[in-house]
Amino acid sequence: MSYKIPMGPFHPALEEPYKLDMICDGETVCDAKLHIGFNFRGIEHLAETRNYVQVIALMERVCGICSFIHTLTLCQAMEKLTGLEPPPRAKYIRVVMAELERLHSHVLWAGIAAKLMGFKTMFMTCFELREKIMDVLQAISGNRVNYSMNRVGGVNRDIEDPLSLIPVIDALEREMVRTVIPIFTTSRTAMSRCAGIGVLTHEQAISCAVVGPVARASGVDQDLRRDAPYAAYEEMKFDVPVQTDGDVRARLLVRALEILESCKILKQALTGMPAGEWFTGDGKFNFVTGTAAARVEAPRGEVMYSVTWKEHARNPARIHVRTPTFATMPAVRYMVLGARLADTPLIQASIDPCYSCTDR
Repeated sequence: MSYKIPMGPFHPALEEPYKLDMICDGETVCDAKLHIGFNFRGIEHLAETRNYVQVIALMERVCGICSFIHTLTLCQAMEKLTGLEPPPRAKYIRVVMAELERLHSHVLWAGIAAKLMGFKTMFMTCFELREKIMDVLQAISGNRVNYSMNRVGGVNRDIEDPLSLIPVIDALEREMVRTVIPIFTTSRTAMSRCAGIGVLTHEQAISCAVVGPVARASGVDQDLRRDAPYAAYEEMKFDVPVQTDGDVRARLLVRALEILESCKILKQALTGMPAGEWFTGDGKFNFVTGTAAARVEAPRGEVMYSVTWKEHARNPARIHVRTPTFATMPAVRYMVLGARLADTPLIQASIDPCYSCTDR
């Protein structure tokens, strides 16, 4: 006998507003339907009432975890409309902030995944590491969440002593190699809860056009930092971790390995940061009439901004955002098919969803 189990729009396993209707046969999920759109904040419409300074502060609030990435993508699109090129030092600072935010996002997700597995000790370990990363972000920007670092033509703050941050990055890398990665890859708890659970095949990943770690965990070798480099990424040497199993364990492992690659990028950017100014222009810009798009590899995958402006206008005519969670969410239906009902919260969390980004 089949029956329907609604998960959400508010559920203790995943505290974000969405709904997944699952058709179950006993404890096995036979079909699922995803519903989004329970919240509407109207951010894209509000952007049309803000000038180019105010709109940066507004779009930084699209997502609390990826606030820097959103303003970076927005500013890169607006720089195309103004013809401005950020100086080399600003590009390096953007790389540092982007990778620190990637570390923050991945370590936070690892802690939540550990909690859903019932692995409370690992949860506390991950959140301790997260605090150290947030301390570095605060030391650079003065804030732990919304950093107000980006501006059209560069960044608002310099990193005065880049080499002083390297010991913190080294300590984080050692802790990941010594504790986090071995536990997640060898412990019975992690293996029994993650291996073979929530499989998304390579063909399904391509069909659903998923992005980021979810795509790379299913064997799709794509990363904008390498394939379409921006900021100073063309000067960085790093690997793109790819797994082929497509299960929760593969998605966990990809993010863990990406943490090590982010540490590698951070050390290159901090030691090789060029001297000079960290912004260009006098703060008054002339926008040309037209539409410009920018793409950036956020922690969850590709985020894209499309910005339309009319010449001599104070405010943008249109700003449209395509977030990685919006691209990845439809794949959850394939992941839960055939899964045990008890595994569905962990499967849904394995895409690292951000419904704040999606319900704009």
